[in-house]
Amino acid sequence: MASAGGGAAGEGEWLKVAELRAVVQAQDPRAKEVDNLTLRRFLRARDHNVEKAAAMFLKFLKWRREAAPDGFVPEERVRRELAQDKAWMGGVDRAGRPILVGFLARHYSADRDMAEYKSFVVYFFDKICARIPRGQEKFLAIVDLQGWGYANCDVRAYIASIEIMQNYYPERLGKALMINVPYIFMKVWKTMIYPFIDANTRDKFVFVEDKNLHETLRQEIDESQLPEYLGGKMPLIALKDYAQQPESA
Repeated sequence: MASAGGGAAGEGEWLKVAELRAVVQAQDPRAKEVDNLTLRRFLRARDHNVEKAAAMFLKFLKWRREAAPDGFVPEERVRRELAQDKAWMGGVDRAGRPILVGFLARHYSADRDMAEYKSFVVYFFDKICARIPRGQEKFLAIVDLQGWGYANCDVRAYIASIEIMQNYYPERLGKALMINVPYIFMKVWKTMIYPFIDANTRDKFVFVEDKNLHETLRQEIDESQLPEYLGGKMPLIALKDYAQQPESA
């Protein structure tokens, strides 16, 4: 039976995890520091093909050493991005997944430095993943496009975000609710972004029609956990403020 955490593992799957561990540890001893649940996510991301999962995971280890050599991205490296208040922490959904809220109209391509932006993506993925409770492996994203226009259109940044997520945080996104979506964004999404999303990730992006917004949000999130600005009772915390709280918060 599938669990909220992404599906219960049978004996056969754990045997494949053990096989994957043996392969990656033989090539990079630092793989010993990684737990079995992490390896299982990489295995699932490659449809339980051990060879492909090993290649993906070893690439992740190399990337991680470069992206966060101290084990995390320091706040100083992403201060400009944090100041724009485009990423916020919410409550949890009905499955117990922590909620990340993004406001894409607060991102301007003309002001973006790609290196800092990529570090910011790692920063907020690390923060939301640190909130995922035991027994759960995924988070829910609400991507609000209210007010989005041409000045906010940054296809390179969007693709970079998606590639970081699907290559280095596999099986972490449970669902992304895309709300208040303007027509022009849908055109950009379908023609310029969608082709870069892998098959395992595409179905996780759910475009919510305005007329169904209230119903869809309440199907996913209890009123006590729904953001206040969307009619619920949960105040959002700006990522720049959340960053000052303990990781266990």
